[in-house]
Amino acid sequence: MKQIEIRQAARTIAVPEGMTILQAALANSIAYPHGCRSGRCGSCKSRLISGEVELLKHSGFALSDEEKSQGLILACCALPRTDAILAWVSGDEQLPDHPRRQLDCRVKAIDNATHDIKRLQLDIGEAEPLVFTAGQYARLTFPGAPARDYSMANGPGERVLEFHIRRVPDGATTEHVHQRLRPGDPVVLEGPFGSACLREQHAGPILCIAGGSGLAPIKAIVETAVAQGMKQPIHVYFGARSERDLYLVEHFQGLTQRYANLRFIPVLSQASVTGHWRTGYVTDAIAHDLTYLDGWKAYVAGPPLMVEAAMQITRARELRAEDLHADVFFTPTEKLEET
Repeated sequence: MKQIEIRQAARTIAVPEGMTILQAALANSIAYPHGCRSGRCGSCKSRLISGEVELLKHSGFALSDEEKSQGLILACCALPRTDAILAWVSGDEQLPDHPRRQLDCRVKAIDNATHDIKRLQLDIGEAEPLVFTAGQYARLTFPGAPARDYSMANGPGERVLEFHIRRVPDGATTEHVHQRLRPGDPVVLEGPFGSACLREQHAGPILCIAGGSGLAPIKAIVETAVAQGMKQPIHVYFGARSERDLYLVEHFQGLTQRYANLRFIPVLSQASVTGHWRTGYVTDAIAHDLTYLDGWKAYVAGPPLMVEAAMQITRARELRAEDLHADVFFTPTEKLEET
């Protein structure tokens, strides 16, 4: 194991062979800034003060060659070769640092959100409500299935937590959820995790971009923002493949009726059978509608290609790097955990 000192945490942790610095930091309950966990967003960008690391494959958008020459790394892609000292470069003072807990839950309800997304409700029983920030995620363990990370679809303070779980071909956990999980079944929840969550002190406009079950954390962020009286413009773009992949449309349309500052724009990548929906790539719709994003906050959640395209579009429109908060939802075919 290599010993890694993380300056802001004032801690030194042991990083096992084959584990990234970010994975080890999170396993040691360090609130390390991160978003995608895949080398795509740059949220975990860090300065390597001493030591050597091997950087796994990552996007040049998240970490450029020039930045690497200046001693910057991505903690989510860094395998330590030696003992090292590093410090994250995020200046975000609103990073969540909630205590991590483990809760024994029971399935309260499970139903179909779409043809391949289950809406799961977990009752935490007599435990105190989980303290988290809207947009964060938890690790769920179902009996007989691997633990997986899923974002909460509601805000904090609730005794029933909601998750949206998309079925992934050959995914052991999602197959269990979709085929065998029943009300009353036990589920162990650990969390919260993640930093792609609502910055409640932000007063400027907000852009939310969701793809597929990435609507879960966006739902939590939007509901919490309007419930807390945030009055700035909030634009929500929801990208889906076809009509049958849309869900919660009436819910969001209802919110737009109650809150004049909220806009909800579903976009289908395939032709709309009914003709009711905007079509094309959701990122193209954003590029058409919004030309200047300096001073905005952007929250992005969905599949990797959509998230990376959204990051490129928003940054091209002057969104500052520190104002982009991304959560990538992976599948096993991408050799990463389902989320």
